[in-house]
Amino acid sequence: MRRSALKYVRVRDYLRSLVTHELAVGDAIPSERLLCERFGVSRMTVRQAVDALVVEGLLQREQGRGTFVAPTKMDLEVRLASFGEEMRRRGMEPSSKVLAAEEIPATPDIADALELVPGEHVLYLHRVRYADGEPMAIEQSWLPRALTPGLFDDGPPPSVYGELRRRGLDLDWGEDTVEATEVDGRDAALLGLRAGAAVLRLTRRTFAGQTACVYSRSSYRADRYVLWVPLRAPRPALTPRPAPDTGVDPPGPGAGGGPDDDGGASSGPAPQEVAG
Repeated sequence: MRRSALKYVRVRDYLRSLVTHELAVGDAIPSERLLCERFGVSRMTVRQAVDALVVEGLLQREQGRGTFVAPTKMDLEVRLASFGEEMRRRGMEPSSKVLAAEEIPATPDIADALELVPGEHVLYLHRVRYADGEPMAIEQSWLPRALTPGLFDDGPPPSVYGELRRRGLDLDWGEDTVEATEVDGRDAALLGLRAGAAVLRLTRRTFAGQTACVYSRSSYRADRYVLWVPLRAPRPALTPRPAPDTGVDPPGPGAGGGPDDDGGASSGPAPQEVAG
């Protein structure tokens, strides 16, 4: 390993130890000058070490102020759970600010997502979601009115998923689409971000059996989340062993045990369990 590379690693590991064991979120790291003097290295080497920890998410730069310990990012695990359930699982207290809760006619794209007729009425809920008082996400949800009569009569429920389950709907599967995008000015202000900052946009359809119950679009702060998806290798297809040659012809189409035999069972792929 080159000597310059060794110096960079020493500075990086020192800073990582500081962040892990001594400094708190929001604390400033030692200045470039102090680090250069401590390790006898150039500013370029110090910046290389700091850059590596910024990429790891341990540090964040603030223009004109310096470099600070970054907040710990939460994993945005793909699970079929409400925001409140996820935050409580992490030991945080969820809360919401309702921006809109109303009954509206479904636009063509909303109707398509909920498998309705365009113009059919849906319940619309627009909220800022908080964890321990810090804004984490902005969420828009649409629900078929016919499926959820009176849902907003006493104000929107704290947990939409919880209320639907209370009404006997078994929310057992869903599908998510996640993309990286930029937040606009209004949403940026609500999330405490600058306009154009990166967010993770999660679009979800939630089902009870074959019934579409909720369609939602959520923007999560990219500075507080990383996407985490567990993966499992597919099972290899089993190749049937060739039948031994017994000299006897195989049964014809009319014999029992063929592909149309009522005794056989076939199932399609199970829907992927998702989260959010």
